[in-house]
Amino acid sequence: MPERKFVYTPAMVGLTALVLVLPLVGLALVLQQPRLDVHWEHHPAHFWLVLLTAALSAVLAYTTGAAALRRGDARVLFVSLAFLSAAGFLGLHALATPKVLLDTPNVGFTLATPVGVALASVFAFLSSLTVSGVAWGRRLRIGLLVLMALWAAASVLRLWPLHATSVPEVADGILTALAVPTVLLYGVAAARYLRTWWARPSLMLLSMIAAFVLLGEAMVALVFARNWALSWWEWHVLMLGAFVLVVAGVRIQWYEERFADLYQEDTVSGRRELSVLFADLQGFTSFSEQHDPSEVTAMLNTYFQVVVPEVVQRHGGVVDRIIGDALMVTFNKRGDQPDHAQRAAEAGLALQEAAAAVLKAHPSWPRFRVGINSGIASVTLLGTEGGRTHTVIGDTVNVASRIEGKAPGGAVAIGPATKALLPDARTESLGLITLKGKAEPVEVYQLLALRGE
Repeated sequence: MPERKFVYTPAMVGLTALVLVLPLVGLALVLQQPRLDVHWEHHPAHFWLVLLTAALSAVLAYTTGAAALRRGDARVLFVSLAFLSAAGFLGLHALATPKVLLDTPNVGFTLATPVGVALASVFAFLSSLTVSGVAWGRRLRIGLLVLMALWAAASVLRLWPLHATSVPEVADGILTALAVPTVLLYGVAAARYLRTWWARPSLMLLSMIAAFVLLGEAMVALVFARNWALSWWEWHVLMLGAFVLVVAGVRIQWYEERFADLYQEDTVSGRRELSVLFADLQGFTSFSEQHDPSEVTAMLNTYFQVVVPEVVQRHGGVVDRIIGDALMVTFNKRGDQPDHAQRAAEAGLALQEAAAAVLKAHPSWPRFRVGINSGIASVTLLGTEGGRTHTVIGDTVNVASRIEGKAPGGAVAIGPATKALLPDARTESLGLITLKGKAEPVEVYQLLALRGE
């Protein structure tokens, strides 16, 4: 698939700004001329329009949330929470449609939309800042879901403060007060994203800016419009348009690292102290020469099915890549594993234990050798559309690969930096080893056991 290039001209930017301002102009016009604010009450159309908007927002919340946790990026995490806020409360608002699921209007479900849009504006604003907080991202998401569940329960049971039986036609003072900071937060977020876009233009950033502007405008229309009037339908369409724009941007982006243009600087060019584990099969080339490719594939899959869960699920490693028989795993790539050396060492031993069980059933198969090294590395995004990967680069990585090449089959070898971080580990020196590309020889150790083993 060819790389897509987008050229941004002043005329294009001006046209985009004009399109984003038009909804406010239209709203002002119909509010000034009530005869233009025609009434159209159609409950099924309202229900499906809101439900579709909520579904799009939910999809965006899931995809951005998965990317945020995978890459440890706080900006994308807060974008995900903004979409989740809008999706959840919009879903509750859909339930407020009379004669569809409920017989009578419900204040709690009706007010769910302004509350959700307001909450989303807070997360949108936080996403525009250089912040950290991925470590408690899951807690925030759970807390948001709990809040939605409590709001739904209070609405259905008509508990205070959602106990009113009538739904106001226009916004009262509370909603007006809620709208002002909401619009300001969306405006600040859009302005900050615009500054980032100006430095490095991208379709994803432009989609996000447009979405924030449309959500701010939707809040204005939502608060001041009359139920079932044209101005009231406008905020529904604005919210749908906001999420459609982002979904379109996601679809057009190359599937690898779709949200890379939103990543914070530390995610694409940061430095981490981490541990890197390399593993490959000793004698793999000879085995491949003597066996049919389907047999080689079956052997690799059998091994990877038992060793990958050991390093990823049990010890929190991140698989950077699998090339043939070679496996590269990082620990503390997201900056949330201060015990990265311990995790890597445990993962290496667990990998060999799991591989040994497979080897018992297939004694002719090659054996894994594992090498681990710790130190500073650059966490970066390499490549462009059609070939992008989020990886780690540096001497720490290169030495880990060289150490793995010197490890005995079925064993785990570690470098001196990793050994220093494991003071209670039981090791055996493999001597000074000259590593390709290193001016001085490096002492490598075979890891025999960790503390308590």
